[in-house]
Amino acid sequence: MNILAIGGGGFVPDDRYGWRIGPLIEHAVQLTGKAAPKVCGLFTATGDKSDQIASWYAAWAGRSERASHVAVMPMPNVDDLRAHLLTQDLVYVGGGSVAGLMVLWRLHGLDGVFREAWEAGVVLCGVSAGSLCWHSGGTTDSYGPELRPWADGLGLLPGSNCPHYDSDAGRRPLYQRLVREGALQPGYAADDDVALHYVGTELHEAVSARIGASAWRVDVDGETKVPARELA
Repeated sequence: MNILAIGGGGFVPDDRYGWRIGPLIEHAVQLTGKAAPKVCGLFTATGDKSDQIASWYAAWAGRSERASHVAVMPMPNVDDLRAHLLTQDLVYVGGGSVAGLMVLWRLHGLDGVFREAWEAGVVLCGVSAGSLCWHSGGTTDSYGPELRPWADGLGLLPGSNCPHYDSDAGRRPLYQRLVREGALQPGYAADDDVALHYVGTELHEAVSARIGASAWRVDVDGETKVPARELA
């Protein structure tokens, strides 16, 4: 039961194809233990934009992984969402509006499907909204430019989460204050280019694709640095 919650990054910009696979996504692939895993992308948080879906397929072109995607807008692109997701080895969730993502997932019953997939051994990963969604809540700009608390996640992981901890100046002080005041549960924050690897509901390690980037445990007493293992 593995979840890789990415604070920011994951895919690397590519002039020709839009995206290419970065070290954090490579790490997620390795967690499947498969030589040619099935990888499925969801971009619900940005309304299933066609350019993101196209970039998803381009990033996997020429590799051994077998890529697919699940869209729910304007209607599901597969007949049986549950059956498709349960046959995957890795599911990736892109960033955007985590509040909107959760409404649409619950509308289509995906909240229960993701728990079932996780318990069945499908590796779950994602960036930003795709990191927040597995937790109980966190900080989000889903409602406008001003960051706000959000506590409506799937709760597969019991604590809260804060992505973009070092790149968005407002997140660090807000997250610490919200946890201190009890508006959010204690949890973990991740800098950009850092991922939190959970086994079951416990943090196994933090991994980094950038020298000096880190993860952080945040509770009512403040933040404690969680050293991140640098990926080759």
